[in-house]
This record gives sequence, structure tokens and C-alpha cells, in this order.
Amino acid sequence: MTSWLLGTGILLIYVLGIVSAVMALMSSRTSQGAVAWIISLLTFPYVAVPAYWLFGRPRFYGYVTARGVRDNILRRMLVRYRANIDPYGVSAKSADIRAVEQLAMMPMTQGNQATLLVDGEETFESLFAGIKSAQRYILLQFFIVRDDRLGRRLMEHLHQAVRRGISIYFLYDEMGSRKLSDRYLNDLVQSGIEVSAFRSSRGVKHPFQLNFRNHRKVMVVDGQEGWLGGFNVGVEYLGEDPNRGPWRDTHLKLEGPSVLGLQEAFWEDWHWATGEVITLDWYPLKTFASNHHVVVVPSGPADRQDTASLLIQQVIQSAEERLWVTSPYFVPDQGVQDALRLAAMRGVDVRVMMPERPDHLLVFLSAFSFLPDMLRAGVKIYRYLPGFLHQKVMLVDTKAATVGTVNMDNRSFRLNFEITAFMPSASVANQVSLMLENDFARCRRISLDEIAQRPWWKKVVSRAAYLTAPIQ
Repeated sequence: MTSWLLGTGILLIYVLGIVSAVMALMSSRTSQGAVAWIISLLTFPYVAVPAYWLFGRPRFYGYVTARGVRDNILRRMLVRYRANIDPYGVSAKSADIRAVEQLAMMPMTQGNQATLLVDGEETFESLFAGIKSAQRYILLQFFIVRDDRLGRRLMEHLHQAVRRGISIYFLYDEMGSRKLSDRYLNDLVQSGIEVSAFRSSRGVKHPFQLNFRNHRKVMVVDGQEGWLGGFNVGVEYLGEDPNRGPWRDTHLKLEGPSVLGLQEAFWEDWHWATGEVITLDWYPLKTFASNHHVVVVPSGPADRQDTASLLIQQVIQSAEERLWVTSPYFVPDQGVQDALRLAAMRGVDVRVMMPERPDHLLVFLSAFSFLPDMLRAGVKIYRYLPGFLHQKVMLVDTKAATVGTVNMDNRSFRLNFEITAFMPSASVANQVSLMLENDFARCRRISLDEIAQRPWWKKVVSRAAYLTAPIQ
């Protein structure tokens, strides 16, 4: 009897391995990923089958279904919302901008004010001022929230807003904020704030989607002011972690019709997390201080296409004179690597800025396996020296810039829900240029000789680390 059960179990494992291999063949987003999973599933099913179901799912299927339900429930509301935005839409003359609009499934709007927020104190003072100014509701979403001095400052501002009668919806990622205390969450709930984890594995139908994350950092006030960028809630983002030193990051404040794009992305996330349909204002407010053009680009594993990767490639290919990129985690897929090399080959000033101090060791090591090819093609690589670099910013010529939450790695491209503001505005590009020039002055440039002279064992370790890039 025991041998029969053992044999049946072994047979079941191998059957599951074959079934999973077929699923990987039909659904993996890259051929390299499909080959790797198929070989592993057929050769080592005991290990590979549970790993595939935990980390190999290519789409966030439950969210796709919820999005379809959303379309049925709020179709008329969103049609009205889009109709409200029409007067602020801009007819894109550039094919590059039209491509971004198609990826975003949102129009480019005019009448916006985009304000850069550099580093922690400036960013959180702006966020807290926004909370104080709220008249009706606040939508708040972070990947990481900590119960520390900064987290408690945020809580106190939210408590004050609730006492004024403001409705607050607070969304956090269950994995990113896994250390957040129950006491903190209970204090929010007891004060009257609506709180939910994103819960990528919500429901009995989707228990294995643990590898997906909601990496967005968004705040919306009354549908008229919005914030997005690199900052989470924790004292390390103020530079108070002695192990990381000063924290270099960038956030963005938006005012105007583009804020409704942030609001729509939050609404979808809240609907997935809770099943609730929240009533919001969908009337754009045009600003008169500036007339910045903005396209809000949400991206994630529920998209039909690899929106984040395609957006990055489109931005790279549109560059004619310069392309400056900053990312704390730089392990781009092959398409983005090729686009960067080709841009450098056609004479574009391609610069990539990344941290000198590693935050995730595998990511840090992986970069050494492909940086030589980048350097040979003319891409300039810089390491930021003063502390940890966490901003996610791109600058294209003198015509456009992006600020958002997307890192240059497979996780941001295919596993995380992210959001980016694409701004084809010369005045915004000038602000970003001045900011990045100051950052590059605090960097050291990497040479090909420096990487080539690394010991052979470090090269082997880097290649091995690079093999794990799809799930880093």
C-alpha cells in the first residue's frame, strides 16, 4: 500500500510537471523564460512545480477578471469621465506620443502643473499639505508603510483629516508592508479610515499569485491634486538609516486633468482589493500656472502587453540627442538593453545612473554580466556616491521626461503594478535636466577596464545572479 501511494505521488508530480510545462509554453512572456521553465519542470518537477505556481505565473488573472467586471459596473461612469476630459485632450502630432497614449489607454491632457519634489522632506511636506487641503476625499497608496516616526506623522495627519469629515481610502501592498504592525492598521481603522491590503493572492481561485506586487506610490486629493514617484513611508526615505546614508529620490506633484488618470488607476486597485465601488469626483480642474502636457501610464501584469517595458523602449527610441536614465535596480530585459545600445550607436548621449551602494545583492551582481556590452556600445554608466539612489526618472533630449515607480528590471516590467507620468514638455524637461546634472556631478563613471579586471570568480557569480533576473 505504501509503495502504491509513493508511486502514485511520483506519477502525480510528473503529470503536474508536464501540465505546468505546457502552461509555461503557452503563456510565458519571453522565449527564454519558457525554455527555462520547461526544462526545469520536466527535469526537476519536485522543486520546479511549486516554484512555477508561486513565481512563474505570467499574468495576474484575477485582476483581469475584476477589470472586466469593473467595465460592466462602471462603463457609463467612465464614459462620462472620459467625456469630461475631452476638452483638455491634446491632439498628438508626434507618433512617439501617440504610441505612449496607446500603451497608457489614456489620452494626453493639457492644462496641468507638474512640480518636481526632490528628496524626502520636500516630498512629505507636500503630501502633508495636500492632506490638510482636502475637502472631500483622499486616496492613498504605498508599497511600503512602516510604523515609525514618519509613519506616525502620516497617521496623525490622516486622523486630523478624518475629524474634518474627509473620506480616506488607504491601500498598501501586503508583501512590501509585511512588517507593518497590526496596531498601526487598527489605529487607522478605528479612526474611520477605509484600509485594505492589495492582496495579490485574494480569493480561493488565485492562491498562488504571491510573486506579484503593487509597487505604486500614489496619493490623490479630491480628484484635483495627485502625487506619484519613488517615495514610500519610512524614516529611511528621509535619509535616517545609517546603513544606507542619504536617500536620493524624486516624487512628482500633478495638478489638473492628468490627476484623473492617477485616480482611475487607484480605483481599479481598490476594486480588486475590496470588491467595492467607491464614488469619486471625475471633473477635471485645469490649472493656469502652467500648461504642461501629461500622459499617465499605469502598467502591470494584468495588461495584455508588457506596458512598462514597451514604454521604456519607446522613450529610448525617440531620443535624438540625449537620454539620461536613473534606476536603483538596473537589470533591463533584452529589448531595453538593445534599445539603449542602439541609441548610443546612433550618437545619442546615453547615460545610466545607478547606486554605488547595493540594496539588493542579486540585482547589483547581475548588472556586471551585461554592462561590458553596454559600455562597448557607448552607453555611459555612473554610480551615485553620496548615499542610496532610488529615483526612477528618464530625460529625453530637451523635449520630455518621465517620473514614476518603474525600475529597470523584470519585476517592474512584468510582475509589479507600476505607474509613470510621461511629460512631453520642454519646461519639465529643463527642470529634470538641472536636477540630474546636479546628481551626475556626485557620481563616478564606470570604465570597461574596471569591469573587465574583476576576478574570474566574481564574473561567474555575476552570470549566475543574472540567471535569476526573471524573478528578482
